[in-house]
Amino acid sequence: MRKSCIYAICMVCWVAICFSCGTVNRTKNTKKPNIVLIMADDLGYETLGTYGSEDYKTPSLDKLAREGMKFNHCYSTPLCTPSRVQLMTGKYNFRNYIGFGLLDPAERTFGHILQEAGYKTCVVGKWQLLGNEKQRELAGGRIGSWPEEAGFDEYCLWQIDERGSRYKDPTVTTTGRITEKLEGAYGPDVFLEFIENFIRQHTGTPFFLYYPMVLTHDPFVPTPDRVSYADSLVHRENNPEYFGSMVHYMDSIVGRIVKKLEDEKLRDNTLLLFIGDNGTDRDVTSMFSGKPFAGNKGYPTDAGTHVPFIANWPGHILAGSVNDHLVDFTDFLPSILEAANIRLPAGFISDGLSFYPQLKGAPGDVREWVFCHYDPNWGKFTKSRFVHNSAWKLYEDGKIYHIKADPKEEYPVEEAALSPAEKKVIDGFRNVLATMQ
Repeated sequence: MRKSCIYAICMVCWVAICFSCGTVNRTKNTKKPNIVLIMADDLGYETLGTYGSEDYKTPSLDKLAREGMKFNHCYSTPLCTPSRVQLMTGKYNFRNYIGFGLLDPAERTFGHILQEAGYKTCVVGKWQLLGNEKQRELAGGRIGSWPEEAGFDEYCLWQIDERGSRYKDPTVTTTGRITEKLEGAYGPDVFLEFIENFIRQHTGTPFFLYYPMVLTHDPFVPTPDRVSYADSLVHRENNPEYFGSMVHYMDSIVGRIVKKLEDEKLRDNTLLLFIGDNGTDRDVTSMFSGKPFAGNKGYPTDAGTHVPFIANWPGHILAGSVNDHLVDFTDFLPSILEAANIRLPAGFISDGLSFYPQLKGAPGDVREWVFCHYDPNWGKFTKSRFVHNSAWKLYEDGKIYHIKADPKEEYPVEEAALSPAEKKVIDGFRNVLATMQ
């Protein structure tokens, strides 16, 4: 009898211990992750070694791809501001794009939602969303957004209310709207130092770091690791031959951010996402998979919209994963929120599909098409609306292209030449265009 009682007591204790351990594990698994979203400026997918670049060294990003997930079909808009607005709000541009260099102050961003859920939010790098002096004058007042109004607690940014330089002697605005020209400094280094300090100061609180880089946008100038950098402080340059060193410097900055996360013991609880905001500058031609590849920023071809996307999260994303599903910039907001276990606020409209389940190895919802409403209101670029998958593309004006075989869109395809299956795809695209109003 005594043995039975002792056995029963032991069993109860064992179950209690197991239950307790299970509770601890569940708590650990539901701990909100840090999220770091890095977006390079004017960087098409052809520029990274992991995608087949033969001209540029990108060891840090190549390693993130090897140890995480590389997406082969991520698409932006062809130009910077439209991409930024779409990324930050999760909406296609026909819903909320009010002009180049502007974010509608009425819009809610991923910064707002994460901030309200207890995240410390920070944006560093290029802002370009407040509008310039001429725009404000024409509008009779401010028409864009300050970073704190867009959901960010802390910031260190170029091109808020003053342009100045982004590289040598940069003009930078920091938290509290303090703007200064930093003589003798190099912009990307200033931003990196701010990021490292932000990470160090927030090791005990979940944080969201959004880093829209200034690299690799022109002017193409030497980086500090080049011997000619000192001379370039005197002689302004804009020579595409420096693009390669700018790509390498951009990659090294990503590597230093990863190292800082490791040093602060945050790496295993940090989802890191890397993308480009649009295709590479048209003045840059790169060797890609054995062929010359000309950038086409500003235009809606593959070379203008096809950007790199690498996701890395040790212990959560299977190393060496390659994802061939479609992704567009509306997908990042719902994916980030799902990673943080945050629901979309009531009444919030998002056009995106969360790719978060795919990061974890589950099928999730998969895109069948990418839509783009492109109305830049800047430069000589023209408005266009189109839908595509990885093989076919339909413009609103009726032009059809087989982009898998003709990525430069040189040879329109007559609808009469389509097979029944291909025609069904194009008809589906027409339905998408009809609903995007």
